[in-house]
Amino acid sequence: MTSISKWFRRISTNGVALSALVIFLVFMVAVLPGQAASAETQSQGGDSPDTSLVYTKEKLYAMAESYGESGRNAYIRARWTFDLIFPFIYAAFLVTSISWLYQKTFPKDSLWQYANLAPVLGM
Repeated sequence: MTSISKWFRRISTNGVALSALVIFLVFMVAVLPGQAASAETQSQGGDSPDTSLVYTKEKLYAMAESYGESGRNAYIRARWTFDLIFPFIYAAFLVTSISWLYQKTFPKDSLWQYANLAPVLGM
């Protein structure tokens, strides 16, 4: 873990941290609204497993039925594209920004330097 954290700090230069921020912001502005609108359209304004804290098997089947075949296909495509890409973009942004900021804030031997590993665990 130490070598991974050090590698993250080594690659988190000004340019890399700024690039990760720009990619994250572009994704948030250009992709996220379209994805949310598509999900709303496909679910026809109904419930979604992604936004339900607790649901039963019956409720899940009812959701899937309300989507129709094309809605279910779109939901699966979204899970295999957007839901796989976004965690990597978000984690890259968090890892580089934490690494960059903490290098400037805390001493080199501080345990806080290992906070850059938290986004990887979350991802």
